[in-house]
Amino acid sequence: MGRLFVVHLEGRIYSCKHCRTPLAVSQDIVSKAFHSRHGKAYLFRKVANVSVGEKEDRPMITGMHTVADIFCVGCGSVVGWTYITAHEKSQKYKEGKSVIERFKVLGPDGSNYWASHEAHVGGSDADDA
Repeated sequence: MGRLFVVHLEGRIYSCKHCRTPLAVSQDIVSKAFHSRHGKAYLFRKVANVSVGEKEDRPMITGMHTVADIFCVGCGSVVGWTYITAHEKSQKYKEGKSVIERFKVLGPDGSNYWASHEAHVGGSDADDA
């Protein structure tokens, strides 16, 4: 398979709750107002230490998007998705950015977020960005 190289991140770090691999820093948060099937999520300008899955079209609250799931390189857990293409003109700002679900990460203070019991039907996306 090859050797695993993990990028070290500086600052207030969000990390995988399963293996504590660093995934993103708080200064790269674009929006905290995103939702996923499991509850709240963050939109990040960039993420690290993830592998990108297959592209697929997904209908979301804000329209159709081409996305790919992202996986922690440390343990292989799905931690969110990345936007490849936004089909709605008003959603183009999401392209190249990634969403990480809050319940899949440890926050900068080591806190663990829990999944919401209010699952969203019909995909996931931001309330407002």
